[in-house]
Amino acid sequence: MITFGKKIALLRKDLGLSQTELAKNLNTSVSVISRYERDEMTPSVDTAKKLAELLGSTVGYLLGETDNANLFKDPAMLQRLSELENMQTEDKTHILHVLDNFIKAVKLKNIAAL
Repeated sequence: MITFGKKIALLRKDLGLSQTELAKNLNTSVSVISRYERDEMTPSVDTAKKLAELLGSTVGYLLGETDNANLFKDPAMLQRLSELENMQTEDKTHILHVLDNFIKAVKLKNIAAL
């Protein structure tokens, strides 16, 4: 599993940013960025949000909730999840059941294609 600090370093390097540039954008020092990347220090929630934004990622990815850096960045999917969240429990349960069955059917189809 990639640590919080390693994810910051990888994303920063993927964007072609130096620690100095990231520190400037985050209004902090290079030593703080270095300590984050070495997992010697953990940022506050607000700083983690700002880091995720600057690095084009999400806090969920940085914290290890997902290995996909772009999972929570699709506005259409986020809108769907938001609508689902606002539904009554029974309706939400039915929709999730149907969705689970569609996902299972696609997986089975892909396995059969092998």
